Amino acid sequence: MSFFDEDENLQRIGALLTAKAAAAFRERSVPEEQFGFVLLQPAGPGGRPRGAALRPDWRSYPCSLVKVFFLVAAQAALEAGQLTEHEELERAMRDMILWSSNSATNYVIDLLSGTTGDTLLSAAEMAAWGERREAVNRFFARLEWPELAGINLNQKLMDDLRYGREKIGLDRSPGGHNALTPIAMARLMHETFHGSALSETTRRTVGPLLARDLTSPFAKRGAYQVSGYLAGGMPDGTQIWSKAGRTRWLGDERADFRRHDALRAILPGGQEFILTVFTQGEAIAEDDGFLPSLGEIAASGLNEG
Repeated sequence: MSFFDEDENLQRIGALLTAKAAAAFRERSVPEEQFGFVLLQPAGPGGRPRGAALRPDWRSYPCSLVKVFFLVAAQAALEAGQLTEHEELERAMRDMILWSSNSATNYVIDLLSGTTGDTLLSAAEMAAWGERREAVNRFFARLEWPELAGINLNQKLMDDLRYGREKIGLDRSPGGHNALTPIAMARLMHETFHGSALSETTRRTVGPLLARDLTSPFAKRGAYQVSGYLAGGMPDGTQIWSKAGRTRWLGDERADFRRHDALRAILPGGQEFILTVFTQGEAIAEDDGFLPSLGEIAASGLNEG
């Protein structure tokens, strides 16, 4: 059972999203199975959100969406006294979300897991290293959200192939690469802004870091993750919170050519929604117009509904 209830209007919008994706994927000779989404509208206090979905359990390399999970885990570790607050950690948590910095993310992962990725280790040391790298997986497993089934959060973020400990760790990881699903991402976004499973302190910290400003001078820069993503299809005056990610060729077909996004939006008319979209395929990953077109469909559909 999902954490949301199906909704007729959202199902209608979901059908429009599906049709748009099917046409785009056919035109580019990309398998339609390499597309999935979850569309939600939050309910009032204590109520269940309403939603629609296509392939919500599709397990995919998550690109930079995984950084929201690392941010939540880091904030929880700070609250529990497992991490000590300091300026470099604060800077890294900000930059891994705002600019999607892999270097910042990997610094946070080192602190959370007590590991570093460098020269080779003995077999026993490598086994201990791998066990420590499971720290974030263990944190989210304790939440017992069924929507997190199949995810993996034990790898650093890389711009190409891995070497040394990172290569060996990936080869030995039961979960392989980091992995998420559209429903896992949607559940975390919903809990961040409307749930009760995360602490109030965590939600107060994580939410503002996800904010995007459509009028920012950085909005046209790719690193800001508005242009070319769902937020790029929002009407003027929309409030935006989002985290997106894209890979091009990495030399590893398990991670090549993804473009994903997770968006919370409040439209000028007050309608709020959460939309997570996962895609795979070179022609889609290189298409700066595809995700904005889906965002526009969702926003228009909610305005009409």
